Amino acid sequence: MRENCAAWEVLYLLGVIGDTKVNMKVGKPNTPELMRKELRTLALFVELYCRGHHEERNPFILKGFDVDEVVGKQVEVCGECAKLLSHAWMKRKICPMDPKPACKNCPSHCYQTTYRTRMQEVMRYSGKQMVLRGRLDYLLKLL
Repeated sequence: MRENCAAWEVLYLLGVIGDTKVNMKVGKPNTPELMRKELRTLALFVELYCRGHHEERNPFILKGFDVDEVVGKQVEVCGECAKLLSHAWMKRKICPMDPKPACKNCPSHCYQTTYRTRMQEVMRYSGKQMVLRGRLDYLLKLL
């Protein structure tokens, strides 16, 4: 299973990870469709969190991305959440893993510690809100 992951092999050969210490679930192939779906999910989760925690929100704009096209609607977040979402989108865009595992199962965490902690908080809150609102279709991505 791990042998199919080229990025895992590179990390192993460089000595960053050892053979017995890695518990990585192999994910789906890193396709443009998967990237679009994950970027959309990130935007919707961060927007939901921002609506529940912050008052002032502005349209989210990120150079190099047509946010409205990717998400299918205009995303409105505060400045703090815009920084988090920008960081997440850029890290997802340059992810070297193929097949791509879920970030929590990845052997190489590319998020800065503060952003990773914040994103875990966002996912925890938004996931619960999705269940409470009956939006299980977004949560199926996590299975």
